[in-house]
Amino acid sequence: MTMPLHGWSADYAELASEIHERVRAHFGPDRPLGRTPSAADVAALAAITPSGLEFDRALRLVDDVLVPNNVSLDHPQFLAYIPAAPATTAALFDALVGSWSFTGESWQEAGAAVAAENAALDWLGELAGLPAGAGGCFVAGGSAGNLSALAVARDVWREQRGPRARAAIVCAESAHSSVRKAAALLDLDVVQVAGDGRGRLTGAALRDGLDGRQHCAVVASAGATNTGAVDQLDAIADVCAEAGVWLHVDAAYGGAALCLPECAELFRGVEQSDSIVIDPHKWLFSPLDCAALLYRRPALAARTHRQSAGYLEAFGDQHVNPSDLAFHLTRRTRGLPFWFTLVVHGTDAVAAAVRAGIDLARRAAAIVVELGDPVRLIMEPQLSVVLFERAGWRRDDWYRWAELALADGLAFVTPTTWRGRDVGRLVFVHPSTDMDAVHRLLQRLKE
Repeated sequence: MTMPLHGWSADYAELASEIHERVRAHFGPDRPLGRTPSAADVAALAAITPSGLEFDRALRLVDDVLVPNNVSLDHPQFLAYIPAAPATTAALFDALVGSWSFTGESWQEAGAAVAAENAALDWLGELAGLPAGAGGCFVAGGSAGNLSALAVARDVWREQRGPRARAAIVCAESAHSSVRKAAALLDLDVVQVAGDGRGRLTGAALRDGLDGRQHCAVVASAGATNTGAVDQLDAIADVCAEAGVWLHVDAAYGGAALCLPECAELFRGVEQSDSIVIDPHKWLFSPLDCAALLYRRPALAARTHRQSAGYLEAFGDQHVNPSDLAFHLTRRTRGLPFWFTLVVHGTDAVAAAVRAGIDLARRAAAIVVELGDPVRLIMEPQLSVVLFERAGWRRDDWYRWAELALADGLAFVTPTTWRGRDVGRLVFVHPSTDMDAVHRLLQRLKE
């Protein structure tokens, strides 16, 4: 008998029990790292039929085809990219968020959910040193946050210079690719300033880069994705203040380290930003997809992003609604799992897990140094990204190294490029990464 689409029944109780067992197994100690499939490996997933398979057959498809043919992003040995390593608490609560279907665009229909999200945003704003009255919303990721913030910067600039004026943004080469994509979508030019030895934007280089063109914003990186390097935020902020230019800080990855007192000097100057993006799904142990977008003056963002329609007038203007602060309307209350984790575990536990990532990176860097020729550390890690190279290796060699590591279940890694050279890269996000496995992985660079 076909299960109804809505409601509850004995079949749904059984399905819930089956799903619970799979969730439990996912967070257990023996879950596989996964693999990258071929098209033939996943062909059976094209199983959508008029009558359906019922849940038991569908779950067999999940167990046999869907789950094994992915790489587990939150596995402790996932050392490539910077996707997500959600806390178990956050992942479990995310299931409730999906079930409740809160639509978090306004206070009217999701007041408590928005209030909880705002509490989490306030904590992040305090870490960044933003003033009272700062605020924002959660968006899908750093790309959405960068686009939304730069749209506000452009509009503020045009209010002073006219609606047809064409502006540019300034950044270093190390800025995230989404910054350039946002500029293209917003019809903004990009002025790229040379970085220092770590590829960081510095105050001196920025001052030289503000060459008399019409600049509506400077984008600084607080934890570049490729290197983990933090731009010279204090000097950049001073130059922006002198020039009257909007400062946007892309801290999507590195902003998590704001919770560590020992990293305060590294982020000095972030408190002067006009907007900032921090992604809890990257290094604050929230599920995908969750990025915090914060503004020094949220009212400026509302002027850009508030949508008008007859049916939206019911939202009212008593509160600044999340839909007013980014280019979205309907939105999942994606900040709730992050809020719940903070409430359950406390901020000290989150900080300790972030600190563990930095410690793991330093230990990995020490292993690279100990290996010696032909392996070389490119730079000491500032956060939890480690870059290294192996003399004589080209991209194909790095791919073989990475493919073998995945096939062995040792780690999931990917190469990158640094100043035109093919190099290795490890990112430490999960606090439970097995360093013995990392040592074996790096030792292979000398084989």
